[in-house]
Amino acid sequence: MNMEKETYKKFADAHAPHSPIGKNCLFAFLFGGGICTLAQGLQEIFLRLCHMEKEDAATLTSVTLIFVAVILTGLGLFDRIAKLAGAGTLVPITGFANSVVSPAIDSHAEGLVLGVGAKIFTVAGPVLLYGTLAGSIYGVIYWIVSLF
Repeated sequence: MNMEKETYKKFADAHAPHSPIGKNCLFAFLFGGGICTLAQGLQEIFLRLCHMEKEDAATLTSVTLIFVAVILTGLGLFDRIAKLAGAGTLVPITGFANSVVSPAIDSHAEGLVLGVGAKIFTVAGPVLLYGTLAGSIYGVIYWIVSLF
């Protein structure tokens, strides 16, 4: 099939399913906001009812969100929620937890070393690598600029 770019674009647009952008944005906003509200509520509980220091409460809140995301991923519920919520589940800590656990679950049959150990960071690894690299480059630039 030899088509011009414009002809192919018209063909693809005519046959592609249309995405309900407004609904998707609303669900992402509501679910993402809900996760953040839940996190804030947890932190307030840890601060007021457990009488924790602010830094300890924030750490425990993060750990709790990671734990919940890992459990939901393991039970296969995170993907169902993400299908409905879209980008709302990618609130950094829950999305990151899911991106680490999913490959580990998928590859556990291959063993702990060659399966889980080798593939656990296949999704999150590039994020860690380029995030660290970008932070290092920014640090060097900041250091050079601060010399003047």
